[in-house]
Amino acid sequence: MDKAALRRALIEERLNLPDRLHRADLLQQVMRIWLVNRPDTVIGAYWPIKGEFDPLPALHRWKEDGELLDEPQLRRIGLPVVNKQHKTLTFHAWYPGCPMEEDAYGIPKPKDTEVIVPTLLFVPCVGYAPGGYRLGYGGGFYDRTLATLQPKPFTVGLGFTNGYLDEFEPESWDAPLDAILNDNGVVWPV
Repeated sequence: MDKAALRRALIEERLNLPDRLHRADLLQQVMRIWLVNRPDTVIGAYWPIKGEFDPLPALHRWKEDGELLDEPQLRRIGLPVVNKQHKTLTFHAWYPGCPMEEDAYGIPKPKDTEVIVPTLLFVPCVGYAPGGYRLGYGGGFYDRTLATLQPKPFTVGLGFTNGYLDEFEPESWDAPLDAILNDNGVVWPV
């Protein structure tokens, strides 16, 4: 399997989905329902690129919902910041309107906000497969980061239904995600 070609094809297909905005609305709903009653108060996510699903509106709503509880909860959202030397990620506090700057790859990141450690981490999926395996962009940032985070966060892949790969051979270093959500609902575990 030529993973580079597969990535290009899936990204191209995702960018050209005629109903991508509708699918994004559906996945927002799935994500919001899935988050109900989760114990987490610090969630890591990502800034969407290349037609990816944007998790930030659902997470901002989750953060606000925590403030409305009978016993209000301080909930935090973190976005990744690349460590170029180690090729890993740290998560810095994000909120709507916080100062942003581009990282080494041209992706927006929080500027000068504190490092936070997520207990739940939403990761983008170019593709995903049975067993909770994810096809990313090939840089290995999430794999290296997850290998070092202690305690290891609960990991959830987010993607559209077109990213499902029936025949996918994970590499020896690929760690399965704990859950995968798409615009139809929960894909993994089933």
